[in-house]
Amino acid sequence: MSKPLKQIHLAAHFPGVNNTTVWSDPASGSHIDFESFVHFAETAERGKFDFMFLAEGLRLREQGGEIYDLDVVGRPDTFTVLAALAAVTERLGLTGTINSTFNEPYEVARQFASLDHLSDGRAAWNVVTSWDAFTGENFRRGGYLAEDQRYQRAESFLAAAHVLFDSWRGDEIVADKVGGVYLADAAAGSFTHSDAHFDIGGRFNVPRSPQGRPVIFQAGDSDHGREFAAAGADAIFSRHGTLEDGQAFYADVKGRLAKYGRRDDQLLILPAATFVLGDTDAEAADIAHDVRLAQVSPQTAIKFLEQLWNRDLSDHDPDGPLPSVDPVVGENTIARGRASVRMYRDPVATAREWRARAEAEGLSSRELIVEVTGRQNFVGSAQTVAERIDHLVQADASDGFILVPHVTPGGLDPFVDQVVPLLQERGTFRSDYEGTTLRDHLGLSVPAGAVGAASAV
Repeated sequence: MSKPLKQIHLAAHFPGVNNTTVWSDPASGSHIDFESFVHFAETAERGKFDFMFLAEGLRLREQGGEIYDLDVVGRPDTFTVLAALAAVTERLGLTGTINSTFNEPYEVARQFASLDHLSDGRAAWNVVTSWDAFTGENFRRGGYLAEDQRYQRAESFLAAAHVLFDSWRGDEIVADKVGGVYLADAAAGSFTHSDAHFDIGGRFNVPRSPQGRPVIFQAGDSDHGREFAAAGADAIFSRHGTLEDGQAFYADVKGRLAKYGRRDDQLLILPAATFVLGDTDAEAADIAHDVRLAQVSPQTAIKFLEQLWNRDLSDHDPDGPLPSVDPVVGENTIARGRASVRMYRDPVATAREWRARAEAEGLSSRELIVEVTGRQNFVGSAQTVAERIDHLVQADASDGFILVPHVTPGGLDPFVDQVVPLLQERGTFRSDYEGTTLRDHLGLSVPAGAVGAASAV
């Protein structure tokens, strides 16, 4: 008996200005004006996507003490944008990245429960940690946590948030017969949670939301991150978008679920994916080449080289060969404030690999950076891209993809207009929404302990 076709999950990531974005393209618009977010969200909803995804940056990235061309001045608050988008969309899920290292469970749980109410059950939380002391300077606690401590705090943070979400059973709101005012019974919202990281107790003041709990995403790729996702996440925002790499990641993470009493279909694997479309595969390849050159300017190439070499290379010729000196090993003085984590496990060995490749292929420094930082997952005609996406999902390399266009906000339009209809014709992507909540779109049930929305009677 043949294996039944899997249904593809599609989502869209609204990127900030970074090396996946061609901000210099004449078609590129604002990354902060609300109309850009509206256009992007409405396009995703027109394409029947599961959700729209917002990343979060708690501080502008710097290198050598200066803001550089991989970031943008102006990054709106995630909750503000998603709450506003809830009013101009009807079915599209709204996913926000919120840090567990520098926030508090009560505040974050309250914000997500509120968003779930405002959107009628379309909220999702991408739980991330931060190793960055540079970012930590923005917060009272400051500093950074080692990897194991970051994930311990994240696990405690999520456990505390679940206690808060579940503190309303769903049947605790009654109507005041006289004044028409809704009142809660004595047990409503009562909670306590105590562990090594949090010791909280009181009353949670947001009633049970439509999904019971928002959908939980996780984006870490370390062993700690994979275990954290297997234990409690609903979906993983992954970087493993090729066949062999994707299949290995898929099997590894899904294989961890059983020990937590979970089934394979209770955790979705959704890699980020870029795309370049053309009328033919050859035309798309030409466009993709131009896009990569625009994404890696000469200045950007130098910044990437400095991250590996850990030394000032501002006088280096990006159109010449790679630096002949070896990287400086030890504390990272270029990626300021990020001394706790190295960008590369063995910088000297990586530099040797880069030099060997550059020599073999006749690549300049910039051309080498273009090759090693390439993120173009799907390049070709609409037919080629649709076939490739379907193949990867059916081959268990993923459950779908979170698409990252290189132009904002209109870069998603060609995919929705050209590729989505072909996936619908193949019978592997919905022609319309069948439910109203994000859990409906993702095929996820309400977790045990979260028994549904509160109702007024």
